[in-house]
Amino acid sequence: MSGMLSAGLRLRETGLSPRWTLILCGLLLAAAIAGPFVLYPVFLMKALCFALFACAFNLLIGYVGLLSFGHAAFMGSASYITAHVVKVWGFEPLAGILAGTAVALLLGAVFGWLAIRRQGIYFAMITLALAQMIFFVALQVKFTGGEDGIQAVPRGRLLGVIDLSDTFVMYYFVLVIFLIGYAAIYRTIHSPFGQVLKAIRENEPRAISLGYRTDRYKLLAFILSATLAGLAGSTKSLVFQLASLTDVQWQMSGEVVLMTLIGGLGTVFGPVVGAFIDVTMENYLAQYGSWVTVMQGVIFVICVLTFRRGVVGEIIYLAQRASIGRSQAPPPSAAAQAAPGE
Repeated sequence: MSGMLSAGLRLRETGLSPRWTLILCGLLLAAAIAGPFVLYPVFLMKALCFALFACAFNLLIGYVGLLSFGHAAFMGSASYITAHVVKVWGFEPLAGILAGTAVALLLGAVFGWLAIRRQGIYFAMITLALAQMIFFVALQVKFTGGEDGIQAVPRGRLLGVIDLSDTFVMYYFVLVIFLIGYAAIYRTIHSPFGQVLKAIRENEPRAISLGYRTDRYKLLAFILSATLAGLAGSTKSLVFQLASLTDVQWQMSGEVVLMTLIGGLGTVFGPVVGAFIDVTMENYLAQYGSWVTVMQGVIFVICVLTFRRGVVGEIIYLAQRASIGRSQAPPPSAAAQAAPGE
């Protein structure tokens, strides 16, 4: 049974040969570069920010097995810090992003230290409770602007030279940030550290018996996930020139769970697909007003019931199944290979 489980997990996490992986990555990169000339750039920037947020969340739940309901705290707090540093203190945008990401890192260390010793629903509830504390702090303190948030955040000039007020320039800046974050996650997953995380996910007592200090590994993964979620929030505050309570509410933590489930839990590219699906639904269903939530819920239920492994997970599963079927096909019989006269 354990062998079947391991094979299934390998099936879910891989899927394409290195050659086809490089080809697919090249095509996706080309599409991303040409994207703002075809689609609305702000729409793409929003999708990229949420894609990085979902990838950060997936690192924790998909490769460590920890379900957090408090990731909105990291995204929202970083958003507020970046907006305040750029607008009030007058720092350039890169400094604001680094400040917001650093605050998310510190919050991740505190949250992780408090919650990491618990598992399952207890871990999820602790993260939710801590995130709600951050929400009420953001609602009450003066520098966040309360319900109004921090508005009219200037995009400024990157390194004092590159004008980010240009939408196309801002898009490529966001794309670079996403690629850096995605590359960090990809490298982490395929590193020895990532292999230990997968071992903890599958059988933590066995990992402990092998001498690994699992709490330390889980804490590091939690901090990395929180940091990248903060990076996504910092970037989003510059894209929309706004930091508001929306990014720190518990609904945002639930939304990133749905993005990950739709795209494919435990797949490298699944959260990106899930984020684009979610943002697309929000964009094109907004005309239906309050019914948009109901329609999104119905679509999410259909997707979860139809694609149990997520969109990307199902594609990988079917591709691997077809590949295994071809490799296990019986060889042609000797009689079929023999010449007619023999």
